[in-house]
Amino acid sequence: MQQQILEILTSLSGFVWGLPLIVLLLGTGIYLTVLLRGIQFTALLPALYLALIKRKEDGDAQGDISHFQALMTALSATVGVGNIAGVATAIAVGGPGALFWMWVTGLLGMATKYSEAVLAVKYREVDKNGYMSGGPMYYISKGLGLKWLGMLFAIFASIAAFGIGNMVQSNSVADALGQAFGIPLWVTGAVLCIATGLVIVGGIKSIAKVTSAIVPAMIIFYMLGAIVILVVFRANIPHAFYLVFYHAFTPTAAAGGFLGATIAQTVRMGVARGIFSNESGLGSSPIAAAAAKTHNPVAQGLVSMTQTFIDTIVVCTFTGLVIISSGLWSDGDTGAGLSARAFDSGFPQFGADIVAISLAFFAYSTLLGWSYYGEKSVEYIFNEKAIMPYRVLFTAVVFVGAVVKLDLVWTFADVMNGLMAFPNLVGLLGLSRVVAEETKKYLSLEISRK
Repeated sequence: MQQQILEILTSLSGFVWGLPLIVLLLGTGIYLTVLLRGIQFTALLPALYLALIKRKEDGDAQGDISHFQALMTALSATVGVGNIAGVATAIAVGGPGALFWMWVTGLLGMATKYSEAVLAVKYREVDKNGYMSGGPMYYISKGLGLKWLGMLFAIFASIAAFGIGNMVQSNSVADALGQAFGIPLWVTGAVLCIATGLVIVGGIKSIAKVTSAIVPAMIIFYMLGAIVILVVFRANIPHAFYLVFYHAFTPTAAAGGFLGATIAQTVRMGVARGIFSNESGLGSSPIAAAAAKTHNPVAQGLVSMTQTFIDTIVVCTFTGLVIISSGLWSDGDTGAGLSARAFDSGFPQFGADIVAISLAFFAYSTLLGWSYYGEKSVEYIFNEKAIMPYRVLFTAVVFVGAVVKLDLVWTFADVMNGLMAFPNLVGLLGLSRVVAEETKKYLSLEISRK
């Protein structure tokens, strides 16, 4: 019975994450890029300044947390297993050219991420506890007047929070630490359960404080490890870039344990893993963006689009280059195991540990970010009274995820995660002119100030 359910869910996951969704996500990114005149390129430097240097707006802006804290909360949920295992899988199945299509997905996804955040802030509202609430369910409901579709998004997101945002992450941490250091699953589960509960009980302000501390540290730690490996393989880096660009448009021949890949397969793997990593268009991160203290929706939109840049253009690139430069991409291994082998080949005895530790922190931070996404989705469905029961249940499920096998959960969560995109993209396309108008007003105001 369980095997039959798994097969059904696997088929459903293949359909949900298939060509229609990929085309819709890419198409939305292209449309928004054209509509907004390539804002992800023209405003990238000001956006990075606002996000990473200025960090918060002057004056008394409405919101719960700063620009930087909102960005770190969103990054905590996206910089995760996909940046290590997802990139490796894309290259192992689609060849080096898959990294190129991850870049394309990331660059187009920046316009999508920007638009999501603009709408999240514009249509947010204050709940009975005095905190900001926003995201796709609000801009779909208030902006388009489609309350049933907003509710559908909230249902998909609340279920995905327990799967892809909880059990899958705690399982990944327990598995990584168990294999690398021999730590029993239940010990990791118990520690994670306590660590998660202590943070999320305080709500978004507590989550933001913790993620603002650990997310920059974990990204820098991982990138420094990758840089060490790239220094070792520095002679191979030019050829690695050649392989990325050449095989983005040319089929990859079979080599070693690699079975070969068509161009279509390369594009599909790069795009699918890129979307899975940065979540642009899925509608999760605008929930965090809505909590930011800001005077203008566009300001937070600019900050939010740097999330996709950091996640895909920076972190995923480092992973991809390490794997390709090591020459192990064609050996037949895949997932986190391939990343660990690639790191270990350049930094023996320590490389695999870097991957294991990074994977643990990436997954833990994802737990924190998704706990907030799920909380706001549950609040939308059941009102504020459901918040504390949700936090208790979410914390308990962390332990369960660490100690049980998750084939069914992983696949079901994958389906729910993909289904979030459909109502969100309806909202983005339907309200795209609102985004354009808000952008035009903001840019005109900035020009007048100068």
